[in-house]
Amino acid sequence: MNAEKKVAFYTLGCKLNFSETSTIARSFVDEGFKRVGFEEEADIYVINTCSVTENADKRFKSIVNSALKKNEDAFLIAVGCYAQLKPKELAATNGVDLVLGATEKFNVTSYINDLTKNNIGEIHSCEISEADFYVGSYSIGDRTRAFLKVQDGCDYKCTYCTIPLARGISRSDTLKNVLKNAKDISKKGIKEIVLTGVNIGDYGKGEYGNKKHEHTFLELVKELDKIEGIHRLRISSIEPNLLKDETITFVSNSKSFVPHFHIPLQSGSDELLKKMKRRYLTNIYINRVFKIKETMPNACIGVDVIVGFPGETDALFLETYNFLNDLDISYLHVFTYSERPNTEAVEFDGVVQKKVRAKRSKMLRGLSAKKRRAFYDSQLGNTLTVLFESENKEGYINGFTENYIKVKSPWNPELINTLHKVTLTDIDNDGLVRFEFV
Repeated sequence: MNAEKKVAFYTLGCKLNFSETSTIARSFVDEGFKRVGFEEEADIYVINTCSVTENADKRFKSIVNSALKKNEDAFLIAVGCYAQLKPKELAATNGVDLVLGATEKFNVTSYINDLTKNNIGEIHSCEISEADFYVGSYSIGDRTRAFLKVQDGCDYKCTYCTIPLARGISRSDTLKNVLKNAKDISKKGIKEIVLTGVNIGDYGKGEYGNKKHEHTFLELVKELDKIEGIHRLRISSIEPNLLKDETITFVSNSKSFVPHFHIPLQSGSDELLKKMKRRYLTNIYINRVFKIKETMPNACIGVDVIVGFPGETDALFLETYNFLNDLDISYLHVFTYSERPNTEAVEFDGVVQKKVRAKRSKMLRGLSAKKRRAFYDSQLGNTLTVLFESENKEGYINGFTENYIKVKSPWNPELINTLHKVTLTDIDNDGLVRFEFV
């Protein structure tokens, strides 16, 4: 029966979610289902949810409606962080048939013997304290790059964040299994692997179910760098207090790791960092940026920052703006603070008006564009290596250098998933870099 059934997937949120969606999708294919694109008509639609911001919650309903327009009789399944945090809310959404929490999502095929539509969604969701085991994941076939999950959960208690409530305690894949997955990915011809998790710098905690660290993140990085056949390894978001100087030094001399770091800041104000219960102050962040640029002058550094956190006055916002403006970084990911239930910050005084949050967000996005342009300008004339993507975007093919500069070239399908030495020549009107092949 399954051979005739089509299943489609939609992923909201982070790289970790993409890796898990890909793993869930492979379980369907193994059961005889045919995977199709989400824009196609399918018998089953699986939506992997996110709940980092209010907007991610709202998008869920529009995605459900989009699926029902393609097939009003389709069986709709919600998994992921929002499904763990608000299962009853999702189950009550018109058209949703099944909601699976943090421990159930990887066994989704065992819950769908009957694809009859339900009047209200059926819920299978654990207490998050039960999410204490690890399920390895990686994405393949969805993109030129593969996302390799090495860690899950978080033991930090940031006052704005629901992730520990949605994903549970910090726990890690075994080093042996991470290396096995990395080798499997490389054998499939994928040129770049991005390491992902909730708090990857905490890697090693929870390995083999132990609370202590069996291995460190630096040990993981060193072992991955030894694997033959991997052209590029990229570290995704890593906390500044967990990004050690030894790791930066190793990456600067490594065979496969690229000079690109994404380091969450959240605020350039020590006062707000303390209210957020972050585990560092701005001096540590400055030291990390300085160390990276000292050892890798051409490195790309991305930053996460939150605007509109309770208590963020005009003066404290300007403190963040000026801190970032003076820092040698390459781009920003700007998040507008949104109140999340069951977090400490939702009870804080000093609520920032939403129109003020929007204004501050716009200012930081403008700063991000300025920083990215300055970084791209600094790289013109350099000879770098580009890995080309697989999409035809209005007659052009895009790619990324090792230090995360996005380039464009007239569409040529022969370039897909290939690496080429290029010299960067100029910046186009759309902000992408042109080049000449070496």
